[in-house]
Amino acid sequence: MSDQRDPDPYDALLLLSFGGPEGPEDVVPFLQNVTRGRGIPDERLREVGQHYFRFDGISPINGQNRALLDALRKDFAEHGLDLPVYWGNRNWAPYLTDTLREMITDGRKRIAVLATSAYASYSGCRQYRENLADSLAALEAEGLELPRVDKLRHYFNHAGFVAPMIDGVLASLAALPEDVRAGAHLAFTTHSIPTSAAESAGPEGGAYVAQHLDVAQVIADAIHEQTGVAHPWQLVYQSRSGAPHIPWLEPDICDHLETLHGEGAPAVVMVPIGFVSDHMEVLYDLDTEATDKAAELNLPVARSATVGADPRFAAAVRDLVLERAASERGLSVERCALGALGASHDLCPVGCCPARAPRPAAAGADSPYA
Repeated sequence: MSDQRDPDPYDALLLLSFGGPEGPEDVVPFLQNVTRGRGIPDERLREVGQHYFRFDGISPINGQNRALLDALRKDFAEHGLDLPVYWGNRNWAPYLTDTLREMITDGRKRIAVLATSAYASYSGCRQYRENLADSLAALEAEGLELPRVDKLRHYFNHAGFVAPMIDGVLASLAALPEDVRAGAHLAFTTHSIPTSAAESAGPEGGAYVAQHLDVAQVIADAIHEQTGVAHPWQLVYQSRSGAPHIPWLEPDICDHLETLHGEGAPAVVMVPIGFVSDHMEVLYDLDTEATDKAAELNLPVARSATVGADPRFAAAVRDLVLERAASERGLSVERCALGALGASHDLCPVGCCPARAPRPAAAGADSPYA
């Protein structure tokens, strides 16, 4: 990781996340925000919100982002990086527009943005950039002087993101009964997306699946090296939504567990490589739904930890900020990237992860707010 301590030209970091309800009364309004423009009735939203009501209407994502904020501020202070860290969400308080307004009021002129999504896709990258453009347009309409915002690169293969996941798999394997441990399969999970979105992800298409496969291979190789066991593995998907007639990435984790059980697999470790923290889709889709399916099959399972606020991830964010800052100053930068794909681009090119309908997107080559 970089030994530089100069964040110039950046004067702030924005942690940009999805947001989530923090009480039962928040659930339907939150889902209205998420689905705005789709005409979904409140009755249907209350049905969809049962996952949240099961957990008292509280999504863990906001608490996890607060923990990550604390970890980032602690890491920055300990390493002499004088850079304030703010937090804004797409779909719930603190809202992105309000946070950017606060940053402008505080005099911030050049903002680095870390999205809590590590991979390339429309929903994981460009949609965040569209939300940034929407907020900047709203603030421009208020007569405010806009800062420049730069989204940090995809960090799926940064050592500070991958190393905690390797440790999580090792801990999960150790938690399995000894007689099934060596034969355990690894099920690397991520959010399913429409196959059309997967095919168009990244500058040349296919990046979403390729990036996940690359990370899974890195983790599987590390587990083999550290344990001496080459565990069989597969990339699988979870959290499918949308119309049933639209093709989405498969197989689903529950279907995969049934397949493995039918093939005689003695145990499974579910590895949520597609998620930064243990938010609702991890707690419900893996810890509840998939774990219940495994119990029904009498198949031993363990679920490995996400990165969350691990100090190594906080250090990785510092590294991402400093490498981008150095690059913006015209310096040659050595970028940390494990696996076969190398470091991602800094600036999303025109046509990268295209939208379903054309909308302005900030922090890319096609940004109206350069």
